[in-house]
Amino acid sequence: MQMTLDLALRMIEAARGKAREIGIPMVIAIVDAGGNPVAQQRMDNALLVSIGISLNKAYTAVALTLPTHELAPLAQPDQPLFGIHNAEGGRIVIFGGGFPLKADGVIIGGIGVSGGSVEQDMDCAAAAIKLLEQMLHDS
Repeated sequence: MQMTLDLALRMIEAARGKAREIGIPMVIAIVDAGGNPVAQQRMDNALLVSIGISLNKAYTAVALTLPTHELAPLAQPDQPLFGIHNAEGGRIVIFGGGFPLKADGVIIGGIGVSGGSVEQDMDCAAAAIKLLEQMLHDS
């Protein structure tokens, strides 16, 4: 499986559904395995700053092959990745809402969600990941 526009849009819709459920407008971005944008949507009234943050969360998840919330403890002073948020021109995000997307253990892309609290962003991303996992299970 590879990241396609159709898959990205289906995943964005799943994340938007969760965002509507919790009443928080979000920006959702999907990138391919190379960190290149495939699709991004900004819900009405979502924070403008979330446009860049969501894309950077998705990029970070692919570039470092791990969820962005797992970077926070590693990026603190006296930790091995302290200062990583300055890498890539400040594009690396070290708080939750970005996840690598995998099919058969291989990264096919990343998702980044921004607009609410870190937990809300992660919950909306989780809804999209659940859809992907169901699609993989059904195929």
